[in-house]
Parts: sequence; C-alpha cells; structure tokens
Amino acid sequence: MIQSMDSNRLFHLRNPWLSLVLAVRGDGEGCDELLMAYLGPPLDEPGAVLPLMQTWEGASFDSLRQILPYACPTEGRGDYRPCMVSARSLSGLNCTELFFESFRIEAGKPGLTGLPASYTEQAEEADTLIITLKDPLTNLTAELCYTLYRERPVLAMSARYLNAGTEELTLEAAHSACVTLPGRYDMIHLHGAWARERAPERVPPAVLTRTLSSARGASGHEHNPFVALAAPGTTEFQGSCLGLALVYSGSFSISVDENAYETTRLLAGLNPRCFSWRLLPGESFQAPEALCVWSEEGLNGMSQAFHSLLRERVCRGHWRDQERPVLINNWEGTYFDFDHDKLMAIARSARDAGIELFVLDDGWFGQRDNDLCSLGDWVENRRKLPRGLKGLGEEINALGLSFGLWFEPEMISPDSDLYRAHPDWCLHAGERRRSTARHQLILDMSRTDVQDYVISAISGVLRSAPIGYVKWDMNRNFKETGSASAVRQEEVSHRYILGLYRVMEEITSAFPEVLFEGCSGGGGRFDAGILYYMPQIWTSDDSDAVERLFIQYGTSLCYPVSTMGAHVSAVPNHQVGRVTGIGMRGDVALGGNFGYELDLSAQSPEDLAAIREQVQLVKNIRRTTQRGVFTRLLSPFEGNVAAWQFADEDRVILCAYRILAKPNPAPVRIRMQNVPQGLYRTADGSEISAGSLMNAGVCPDFPRGDYASCVMVFERKN
Repeated sequence: MIQSMDSNRLFHLRNPWLSLVLAVRGDGEGCDELLMAYLGPPLDEPGAVLPLMQTWEGASFDSLRQILPYACPTEGRGDYRPCMVSARSLSGLNCTELFFESFRIEAGKPGLTGLPASYTEQAEEADTLIITLKDPLTNLTAELCYTLYRERPVLAMSARYLNAGTEELTLEAAHSACVTLPGRYDMIHLHGAWARERAPERVPPAVLTRTLSSARGASGHEHNPFVALAAPGTTEFQGSCLGLALVYSGSFSISVDENAYETTRLLAGLNPRCFSWRLLPGESFQAPEALCVWSEEGLNGMSQAFHSLLRERVCRGHWRDQERPVLINNWEGTYFDFDHDKLMAIARSARDAGIELFVLDDGWFGQRDNDLCSLGDWVENRRKLPRGLKGLGEEINALGLSFGLWFEPEMISPDSDLYRAHPDWCLHAGERRRSTARHQLILDMSRTDVQDYVISAISGVLRSAPIGYVKWDMNRNFKETGSASAVRQEEVSHRYILGLYRVMEEITSAFPEVLFEGCSGGGGRFDAGILYYMPQIWTSDDSDAVERLFIQYGTSLCYPVSTMGAHVSAVPNHQVGRVTGIGMRGDVALGGNFGYELDLSAQSPEDLAAIREQVQLVKNIRRTTQRGVFTRLLSPFEGNVAAWQFADEDRVILCAYRILAKPNPAPVRIRMQNVPQGLYRTADGSEISAGSLMNAGVCPDFPRGDYASCVMVFERKN
C-alpha cells in the first residue's frame, strides 16, 4: 500500500513487515528536499515521524547537512558523507541540487531497460512510487523508484538520471539507492578470495565510512554485492536487521557511513572508481536495482526473505520452479585428457548410478588440449570427438541422460583463430602491452560486433547438438579496461556489463529449456544480476567437503540453496588434499544443486553403492532442499559442529556435520527451528512432534572419526 498524505508532502509505503516514509522538506517554493524520514517495522501513523523531523531544524547549517536523511544526497552542497549523485558540468563545476518536482504511483513493478531486476507476475503483487527530483540550474533529473512487495518484506529501489538541459553533463557517481537509519549498526558482509568465497564477517559500529567494492569488472571473489546492517545483539533468530543486495554483476560499491550524530547512511551502486558517464542533452542513465529486506526475526528471517525473492522473482524461465537434475561433470575425472570412448564410459557408469545429466567440461573445442589456446574458437574438436558433439550427445541421450556443455564465452586466447582474425576484439589500452591471465584475454563485450559474434557462435553450437545444460564460465577479471571502438573509454566497464546482459538475454531466451549455470573461477560472480539469466551458479572451485561447509553457510546469508552448485568430488581433494568419506561429501553437497565431479570407474564398490544411495535420496528430497525453507542452525565459523535444516509441508530435513572427532565427547543436541506443526515419522518408523523437534531437539548419530555427517529426514504424517 502506498499513501500520499499531507498535500503530497508525505509518502507512506507499508506492508505487514515494513514501512518506508518519505517526506518533502521545504517551503513549497521550488527548493524542497526529499528525505527518507523512516524505514523499519510497519507504522500505523506515519505522521508520527514529523515531530522527529522538527528536532533537526535547530541544528547549525553544517551539522544539519550531516543529520538530514536525504533520499538522494548530492555532491557539492555541504553534505560531506558519501553521495548518491555527482554530476560535473562542461565548465568543470561539480555541484548538484535535486529538489522535489513530482510523483506518481503505479500498480505492479516496472522493469529496467537493459538491466536485470526483480519482477512481478501480477500487478497486485506490488506497488511502486516514482518520485522525480530536478536541479533547477542544470536540469539534471533523477527518477527514484521505490517498489514495495505486498506479501514480502522487500523494498526494491533504483534510480534513473536524465539530462533535461541544454549542456552536456558528466556523471561521476550515479548510485542506485541511499538508505539512512538512525543509530549505529553492526555491518555484516561476505568476503573472501578464489576457493574460499563469501565468508561472513560482522564488524561492530564505528564512526567512519566502510566500503565494500569491486573494481574487477565482475562482482568478484573478494566482496559480494550484499551487506546487512544488524542492530547490536541481533542473532540468527532474534533482532532487527536490514539486508541489501545489488542486482549487478560488474564493478560495484556499497558504503556504510556512520557519523558523529549517530546516523548511518547506506549507499549502493556502481563503483565510482570505474565509472564516468557522459550525458548529452536528452540522454538518460539507468542505475542498477538494489533489493532491501527488513527483518524483525534475526538474520535467518532476512535470509529467508532474500531466498524466496531471488528464487521466485529474480530467477526466471523454465527451470525456475523445476527440480534440478543430478549431474556428473567430467572435469576432475579427466581434465583435458579425454576422447569419445572415455566420456561414454563415464556416462554409462553415471546411468548405472541413477545420475540424470552428463556435462562435458573444458577441452572439447578448437585445439584445446591445455589452457594455452583456442578460447573463442567454438568449433568441436573432431580428433577427440570423431562423432562430434551431436553424435556424443545422442549416444548419451540414448542412455537416458541429458547432455551438457562448458563454455567460456567472454574470453579469447591469443593463440586462437578468432584472435588472429580480430586482435582488436579484446579489452586493451591502446598500445600498452596486453596482460594475460590464465593465458587468456577478455573479449570486448562493450562492442556490438563482439556481442553478435558470441551470440552467433554459442547459439550455433547449441543448435548443433542435443544440449540441455550450459556451464557459462569466466575465469579472469579486467586489467586494461579499454576498447578499440569506444569514443568514451571511461564508460567501457559498465558498457561491458550491459553488453554481457544483452548476450545472456538473447541466448537464454532463444534456448529456454536449457539449464544455464553461471561460473567465474568458481564463485567470482555470484550475484543477483547473473541469477536473472541463470538460475544457478557454481558456488566455488573448492569442492572439499569441509571447506564447502563454510562457503555454503556464508553464501546462504543472501542466496538460496537452489542457486548453489554443489558437487561430490574426488579424494584426495584436488584443492586442499584432504580425504573425506563419500558420506560426508554427499551430505554436504545436499546443501546445493547436487552433482559429482570424479571418475566413477575409479571408485570402490562400497563407494559406488553409497553413490547410488545418495542419488536416490537426492531425488526423493530435492523438492524440499531446493524449494523448502532453509534455516541455519549451527555455524561452522563458531564451533566444531555445523547444522542447517530444510522444511516444507511434507518433511523437515536436518543436516549436521562434525569436523573433527573428540575423545569422550559430550552429546550433540540440535534444536530445530520453525518446524510446521504436526507429527513426523523418522527413518525407523517412530513418530515425533514438531514441538519435540524444536524444544527437546535431536541428537545426530555421527559415525566415528573425523569429517562425519548425519542427515535426518522427518516425513510429515498425514
């Protein structure tokens, strides 16, 4: 519900979980400022915020600028905090004032041109307030878009900037959203590196500006475009918190500024370090969307709201609501050393185990016997595959398995036919040396001709064979961010992402029944922007079961299990050398889209029997694990035992993991949370109530030794 009150000077967006109050401050003579007067639990009387606003008026000019909760703070007018908009004129002045001009209210939710965004399927799902602000001197206009979902604790925010004047302007910052909250908050973010992505860190309040960012051209391994502000004392199950996730896959910035007046400003959008955008008269710039969740039920409440939203109203297409197939990927089983017969041997073993999808990874194209060449030459290697992809795919289909394929569409090898034909098609900075990483360069996706080539080449392969799954990889980040065709070099970083989104939109739309999975050196581009095109992402190149406990647990702060690729891989593990049992590896992979990445022919009879049991279990419960409510119970970051649960109307599932064995240990008791009321049957046929599961708890029966796990399935009694 959206109300316009007090002669259109107070706007109240409200649903059962949150309220947003925007207020117009001024004398109505053309210099009225828009303030975010309140964001938090729902208000019955939005006018109650007006006396709070009046207390600001006694402040001095300088301190007032540091207190006022501007909805769209600008550069150059005495607000020294991080600002949402910075626009430089041709004369070099960088001073902008944006005053309230008009508003409109719409049912439903508008999309964003050229960018991914959350959506509605029916107009009744949401209401949208669009407020227009304008600079009276330059005629720079900002359209601030606020969409409140009616049945979700979710506020979607974005901004569009228009040059309605007669002179060119340069945007040096054009953020998506600004949120101001009174008080101070713990900041929770997800940090990491390759093979150890998205570890949560909770930072206590501090009077300074803290910035999470990427300047890599991708959202990156180091910082995820997500942050939570939690009231001190907030736990997994109690307390207030605000979560924000940016729907963007490139260089980003999220800053949290806490000042001496106990005011916290949260700002999110494109990274100004990598951004500058010329706006000619009549031109506009659309900033990406930011998704905000308010929770009064702790961090799990915030996470569950994000999970539902991302799974149901960011992910799209045929596979959004479908159970994901159990797959086997040949990569760690063969690397580049394979041929048709070796692949078919793996596929037959997979069929015997009940696996549903065979994925051929890197090495099937060009002269690709190693990672030194052929990226960009998307032509099957007939020496390795004498029957081609079509023959291989048809033979795999005849076994009853679907066939999938790995691509790295955004890359080009210097040793490739494509590079020899088009050396100007990579990102590079004029005559400076071109820096390779992993022996590859990056295709210049800001160019329409490059986009067209990628669309044509990838589509040609997908049409040539019965391909039902694509793993879309990106294994390096930007260094020299320049284009041979760009007039505005400073815009290349963002134009690359716009070009990438165009390519992804066209390919995924042309092949709607193909299951696409994103990847970027593992989890280096795990963000809501990619999920708009691909409903799942490879969580990390680190597939060690113990490491994955930490990675998947941290990722779940924002992202649903249905988006996480999780595989059982070979031991000793290829990333850390650890040996864990097949049971532990399988039970950890249950916390994601389940698959295998090993040579089935090299497994012991005992492990093969265990694999068949794992596959059957996954098929029995995957509707619950992929679409049920996920709850974190015990954190691996805080102890030797980790646990999480899944719940839907049919069953609840407890997954518990003990990392190291202890002598003469105390029993582990785990109390489940928010179990739907009723009676449940256990594996031995006995019954237990929801209340007992939550209050008395259960004791997982861990096997002896290190790296032990236990999965307990409780079927609801009809």
